[in-house]
Amino acid sequence: MNKSMSIKFPNFDDDKLHEECGVFGVFGYDEAARLAALGLHALQHRGQEACGIVTCEGKDFFSHKSLGLVDSTFSSKNVIERLKGRIAIGHNRYSTSGEPALRNVQPLYADMDFGGFTVAHNGNLTNAHTLRKVLVKRGSIFQSTSDTEVIVHLVAMSRQRTVIDRLIDAVKQIKGAYSLVASAGNQIIGIRDPYGIRPLVLGKLGDAHILASESCALDIIGADYVREIKAGELIIINDSGVKSLFPFGDNPSRFCIFEYVYFARPDSFMEGRSVYETRKRIGKELAKEAPVDGADLVVPVPDSGVPAAIGYAQASGIPFELGIIRNHYIGRTFIEPTDTIRHLGVKLKHNANRQFIEGKSVVLVDDSIVRGTTSRKIVEMMRDAGAKEVHLRISSPPTAHSCFYGIDTPSMDELLAHKMPVEKICEHIKADSLAYISDDGLYQAVCKAKRNAKVPQFCDACFTGEYPVECVDYNSNCAGVKVTDLHERQQISKE
Repeated sequence: MNKSMSIKFPNFDDDKLHEECGVFGVFGYDEAARLAALGLHALQHRGQEACGIVTCEGKDFFSHKSLGLVDSTFSSKNVIERLKGRIAIGHNRYSTSGEPALRNVQPLYADMDFGGFTVAHNGNLTNAHTLRKVLVKRGSIFQSTSDTEVIVHLVAMSRQRTVIDRLIDAVKQIKGAYSLVASAGNQIIGIRDPYGIRPLVLGKLGDAHILASESCALDIIGADYVREIKAGELIIINDSGVKSLFPFGDNPSRFCIFEYVYFARPDSFMEGRSVYETRKRIGKELAKEAPVDGADLVVPVPDSGVPAAIGYAQASGIPFELGIIRNHYIGRTFIEPTDTIRHLGVKLKHNANRQFIEGKSVVLVDDSIVRGTTSRKIVEMMRDAGAKEVHLRISSPPTAHSCFYGIDTPSMDELLAHKMPVEKICEHIKADSLAYISDDGLYQAVCKAKRNAKVPQFCDACFTGEYPVECVDYNSNCAGVKVTDLHERQQISKE
């Protein structure tokens, strides 16, 4: 194949922060693999690089994993029928740690002295590199470059007696953000990190129990939403029912606030809040903070900007129009990612709805600006379509810091808001005006209270640089650490 046309999974196919991962677990359903495949389909937005399902029938485990999307991986009847059992663990992957290779695709499986053990992980361990070096010196032989495998080895080497005690022993040694779904000994286990940064919910379908990253994965299979797994909670599901433990003690929740802005599906509920309604409230708050006098219409940057744009239009009284049409059949960039092709990629995905734009003063609403490449091209697209003025409004504060908790972000040197003040960013993207929602405005929209400066209600490190969990592998304190250093450390772990 010609190199210039080789298929790739680049991390710069658009100007967004990239998804994390999605996890899904089933206990007590005769066709558990089918449910898991459906659940992963609903969670596809959380990771499109690879997917996998591991099932359990008695003492036997069955696995199927592949690079690619859920529908192409699990569309075969033969594949599903080989995944036997009433227990299933599923995972969608977008790599934030480790290379995009089949050996890193989850769930990970291992034979232990107590039997089979499988685990799927959403998040990122901030001391995985440190732990890995210690484990290798003790004799562990790693089969992947994923941080998740550290958990497998910690469980294997624990001197505790039961599977649950071994798992607790393991997670007490790790730091970072994680939601885990694991299976061993005819049971599934769900765990959220002590601060609940990454999401995990419990559902029920008849007598079966479901664990999933988002409630939309329950909807697709007709399961009832039961509740969120709490920050620092470990939940055990087996034939005796559901048991809850809190091995970390009491910690304040620091759920990722960017889930509400961008990552979660709009039809999900998180921490008791409708994501869609929350995004509309963010748009309304943004309209109060950053009005545009004399604007003719509000236009969302599709698709993630749509709910906030609706809220902005409702609060401002400015008409809402779909002034940009997105081609949903364009996936990740499929051509060698030169600057020319990267810019072309925006035109492949978006096209101006000229009859609504020409001669108008337009308020563009988007969820974030990362590198600024897409924002600049969309502003240019509006002008090419005849827009008289283009005012950009962003439904999150400036993304000035990298995430170390499971979001694949560029290095801070590439983050436009880390390098430039708002006025310079406005000049760079060639808009007539630019405004972001404030930290307090975002919090007001999400939880109806200003940001608590002493103990923030959410993890907002990508905006504020205040990291709630120590990042051992990254100079102990995340503030000011460049992601290039993160990439160097990950490369060491690969070698």
